[in-house]
Amino acid sequence: MDGARGQFTRSHVIAFDRTARYVLRMINSSPDPVHVIGGGLAGSEAAWQLARAGVPVILHEMRPDQKTDAHQTDSLAELVCSNSFRSDDSENNAVGILHAEMRLLGSIIMAAADTHKVPAGGALAVDRDAFAAQVTETLMSHPLVQIERGEVVGLPPEEWDNVIVATGPLTSASLSAAIIELSGEDNLAFFDAIAPIIHAESIDMSKAWFQSRYDKPGPGGTGKDYINCPMDEAQFEAFIDALIEGDKVEFHEWEQDTPYFEGCLPIEVMAERGRQTLRFGPMKPVGLTNAHDGSRPHAVVQLRQDNKLGTLFNMVGFQTKLRYGPQQDVFRSIPGLENAEFARLGGIHRNTFMNSPRLLDNTLRLKALPRLRFAGQVTGVEGYVESAAMGLLAGRFAAAERFGEDMVLPPVTTAHGALLSHVTGGADDETFQPMNVNFGLFPPLEEGAMEDIKRKERKVMRRRLMSQRALSDTAVWFSDTPLAAE
Repeated sequence: MDGARGQFTRSHVIAFDRTARYVLRMINSSPDPVHVIGGGLAGSEAAWQLARAGVPVILHEMRPDQKTDAHQTDSLAELVCSNSFRSDDSENNAVGILHAEMRLLGSIIMAAADTHKVPAGGALAVDRDAFAAQVTETLMSHPLVQIERGEVVGLPPEEWDNVIVATGPLTSASLSAAIIELSGEDNLAFFDAIAPIIHAESIDMSKAWFQSRYDKPGPGGTGKDYINCPMDEAQFEAFIDALIEGDKVEFHEWEQDTPYFEGCLPIEVMAERGRQTLRFGPMKPVGLTNAHDGSRPHAVVQLRQDNKLGTLFNMVGFQTKLRYGPQQDVFRSIPGLENAEFARLGGIHRNTFMNSPRLLDNTLRLKALPRLRFAGQVTGVEGYVESAAMGLLAGRFAAAERFGEDMVLPPVTTAHGALLSHVTGGADDETFQPMNVNFGLFPPLEEGAMEDIKRKERKVMRRRLMSQRALSDTAVWFSDTPLAAE
């Protein structure tokens, strides 16, 4: 209110309007419950967002009735691997921006993490037992949250008209089979061998060049759709040696019987089948001519655009189980990639995830059965915080749907919006693999935003400006959504 004149500002009007909508909704509505399947980070966050919005929740968690090979307790939001939520730097790190946005949006996961943080330098790490205990107690004590223990076998019953599936990378066999049958996908669970993804600006184009094999344009292409990194014979032989000798990830005992997905074999497995195997596979040089000197390389590493913005490129056929340190050393020996910055390193683990760009709409609903909404790692995000963020969005979308209100998408300039856009359409559905949040998913800054900044300072300033834009746009988005008043 503007002093003695008693005038309302826009922020007052917005606050009054959303509070009025909230009160009217509570008076006039007695919504049916939303069912959330899975009590991990994503499921817990989704349930919390629903309850805060005034929607009853039935949270289904199969533990302890049905155990998994990875979990040790029956707590909700149990951290089964690391206790780190990674960087908490909201100025210079994309996951730090996601942390900050989730705090703005009232995340139960971030509240528990902040309460039970332990020393970890610039990272946010937690006492995992105390963290999970707080999430569990907070949800159990909320009057709108009912927790049911036991496995949901197969597809949820038809009378459950609004369901969030947040079953994570260890989705039960029966539910996986039901999703496979419904979606028509060949498989959801296998050893997921992931190819590295590189920031385009870090590739040395004085050594690499754009060209499609045989200059074929392909659907929507130009004939120059791949970045090509050449190798001579000596470089190729040294590369094969390093690849075979590099330190590799060992499987957990419970993973050892899960087969590789044959169409996504680790590059080391291919190399071990014969030293020339890769020259007849992903590194074949046929149909390519070095644009810098007109020669035909002995072998070629190709990189393909991985997002619509063209800021990320994946190493075609280079899924790997090399450990992160050796992996960076080996791949930076490739001409043109000496200074490569990785948006995601390659990896291998048992995983369950959907081809979300193909199967989900932009509010995370399954196109083939819209009463099902998915959240967490099963949507194809990697990392604790990314999983919880998808749960946050799924919960808010489900609440808006339950009240018949508009499902307003977060701007793509925010970490939530960038991640959501990537998994529901920004990524290529032919090569979709799980992804952490990173600056390559954000749209570029507005033209001219960097022109007065010195070249050596641009990388740092670009990230800071992206962070400022993300947090500002998150605050505006949150204030304008119907569910802002809880």
